[in-house]
Amino acid sequence: MTDPQLVAAFFAQVAFILLVCRVVGWAAKRVGQPQVMAEMIAGFMLGPSLFGWLAPGAQAAAFPAPSLHTLYLVAQIGLVLYMFCVGLEFRPELIKRDVRKAASVSIAGIVVPFAFGAGIALMLMRMGGFFADGVRDFHAVLFTGAAMAITAFPVLARIIYERGIAGTAVGTLTLAAGAIDDAAAWVILAVVLGSFTGNATLAALAAGGGIAYALIVFPAARRLFTRFEAVVDDEDGVPTWMFSTILAILAAGAWFTDRVGIHSVFGAFVLGAAMPDGRLSRQLQKSIAPITTALFVPLFFVYSGLNTRLGLLDTPLLWLIAIGTFVAACAGKGVACFLAARSTGATAREALSVAVLMNARGMMELILLNIGLQRGLITPTMFTIFVLMTFGTTLMAGPLFGFINRHEPVPARDRDLRVGEHA
Repeated sequence: MTDPQLVAAFFAQVAFILLVCRVVGWAAKRVGQPQVMAEMIAGFMLGPSLFGWLAPGAQAAAFPAPSLHTLYLVAQIGLVLYMFCVGLEFRPELIKRDVRKAASVSIAGIVVPFAFGAGIALMLMRMGGFFADGVRDFHAVLFTGAAMAITAFPVLARIIYERGIAGTAVGTLTLAAGAIDDAAAWVILAVVLGSFTGNATLAALAAGGGIAYALIVFPAARRLFTRFEAVVDDEDGVPTWMFSTILAILAAGAWFTDRVGIHSVFGAFVLGAAMPDGRLSRQLQKSIAPITTALFVPLFFVYSGLNTRLGLLDTPLLWLIAIGTFVAACAGKGVACFLAARSTGATAREALSVAVLMNARGMMELILLNIGLQRGLITPTMFTIFVLMTFGTTLMAGPLFGFINRHEPVPARDRDLRVGEHA
């Protein structure tokens, strides 16, 4: 395809994707599902598992292979902007109050599901057909363990904001534990990629670079943003030069964390979390969140859906493996996080709330799975099985959380600050 054709194809894809997401979102809302789940479902529908199965010619024409790279790049921009908005709503002061709970929930949410994932990986390695050639038991155990331990941090955050508990102890505790879980999962993934590619220093670079970034950028950015806050008060708004400067810093942070092997979204989140709660953060949220959640995030879900092929699960054994993976994911993550939260003094309702949210895997799982597929670690069959697990654990999070908290009022402060409100 020529460049003009690629541009035309991209805009046609965006229009098609957004239209489908809104239609599915309308239906999802009527059954109590958040918009984020509608976008995940829409991505699956537009891929080869449904659209490609019903009308393969039309699906290929709508999403020609040369255009997918552009879709991928734009989706990455959306992830960075979205995670920056999540960071803007992060309340570090609540973490200080519940640091013991956050650490306990996080450790339980990593160790237990990782052990379950290790067992699944060894079983699948013996069966064959799930990991690419050249993958050893070591690689399979670490990758599958990370996939089982990871939490859907952006999706989790979006559910929290749509439910209006972003500023509560439960919401912030879950965000903190999820962030720690995901950071650990990315370090594990870096170990896998480092050993798989023969670069043994990659894991150390990821861990050291990520820690250095957080330790240096968080206090430095906080001081800078505090000065920016004074300018915003004086000028009664965010000047253009400040907005562009913050976006440039955001891009640099995303570049650095991606370069050291963690992922660009964590650089964005740390930068957002470093910003003090005030007029500047609210103005940035108001400017960035609507276009991010309405345009960019759906593109990522659809890109992932294009890599999911349900037709690969063509035997009863493969479906049994898919069901077993889902059950193991729920038992390893949900039960472990519930027991950890209860052991630190959380009420049954709080512990259940944390558990069902931590059990969602959504966007971060899809990122990890896409990396594994692109880097030649897993096969499309393994990718599809874990995508189904991701759908199941994320799909159940919203309704279960709503049922557990059906008698709890929505905090008034958060009704107007939801990242997902404009989605």
